Amino acid sequence: MAFLSIVLPAYNEEENIMNTAAVLSKTLEENGIEYELVFISDGSRDRTFERIRDAAADNPRIRGAEFSRNFGKEAAIFAGLEMAKGNAVIVMDCDLQHPPQVIPEMWKLWQEGAEVVEGIKQSRGQESLAHRLSAGMFYKIMSMLIKMDMNASSDFKLLDRKVVDVLLSLPERNTFFRALSFWVGFRTETVTYEVQERRYGKSKWSFFSLMKYAVTNATSFSTLPLQMVTAMGLVAILFSVILFFDTLIRFLSGAAVEGFTTVILLILIIGGFLMLGLGIVGHYLARIYEEVKGRPKYIIRQTTEEETIKCDIKKEKR
Repeated sequence: MAFLSIVLPAYNEEENIMNTAAVLSKTLEENGIEYELVFISDGSRDRTFERIRDAAADNPRIRGAEFSRNFGKEAAIFAGLEMAKGNAVIVMDCDLQHPPQVIPEMWKLWQEGAEVVEGIKQSRGQESLAHRLSAGMFYKIMSMLIKMDMNASSDFKLLDRKVVDVLLSLPERNTFFRALSFWVGFRTETVTYEVQERRYGKSKWSFFSLMKYAVTNATSFSTLPLQMVTAMGLVAILFSVILFFDTLIRFLSGAAVEGFTTVILLILIIGGFLMLGLGIVGHYLARIYEEVKGRPKYIIRQTTEEETIKCDIKKEKR
C-alpha cells in the first residue's frame, strides 16, 4: 500500500514539535493516508530533538534525526529525503505555516499521476513589513539570478519517489532544493495556499540571513553573477573611452582640466569594478573549493531509532 513521508526540518522549534506531530497525524489519519513523519533537528540549541524523541515514543510513525551542528535548512531537507521511505514525500515547515489541510489535495493529485505537486503562496499572511520587504527582495534576487519565477514558490511540495531518487543522486554539496525541484522537470501540478500564522515561537529568518541565503543559493545554481563581471568590464571600458575622448577634445581646445581629478575618478571606478569582480569570482572559487573537498552535506549525531534500540537493550538487561 502506498504511503506518504513528510519531511520537517526544525531549528530551535521545541515549542512546535508536539503540536505539529499531533496536527499532522490527525489530518492524515482522518483522510486515510498511511504516513510517516520525519523530523530533522538542524543542530538546534534548545530541546527540539528531545521533543522529537518524545513524539516518536508516542507514535511509531514518527522518526527523527539530530545534526552534530547547524548545517542549514538545505542540508536538513536532503537528510529528510534520504531518511524518507514513502512512495511520495512532502517537504514542509515545522511551524505549520504550510497548512496541513492542503496535504490531502496534494496526495490526490499524486494519485492521479502528478510527479511533483508545487505549493504556491496565495498570500504571505500577517507578516511584519520588514519581513515582507526582506522576503520580497530575496525572491526578486533569486528570480533574476536563476531565471525562474520564485516570488510565490516555497519549499512546500510533494515529490514522487522517482523525483526524490533523482535529487539524491545529484553529486553537488551546495544544493538549492526549491530551484532543483524545478530543474529536474517531471509532470508538475500546483496547489495554492495561504501562509498560516505561527502558533509558537517566531521566524528564524532575518534580512541578513535571507540575503546570505540568496547569495549562497544563487552562486550554487546560477552563473549569472560571473557574467555580470564581464558586463562590469564592458561598462568600465565604455566609460574609459568616453572619458578619453572628452579629455582629448578638452586638450585640443586648450581647456584641459588641471590636476589629477579625472585620473583619480577613473582609477576609483575601475578599481571598484575590479574588486567587485574579484569578490564574485572568489565566491565561486569558494563554492568550487567546497565541492572539491567532498565533505558530506551533513553529519547526523543521533536518530530516534538509535534511542529506541538503547531503550530496548536496557529493558532486556533488566
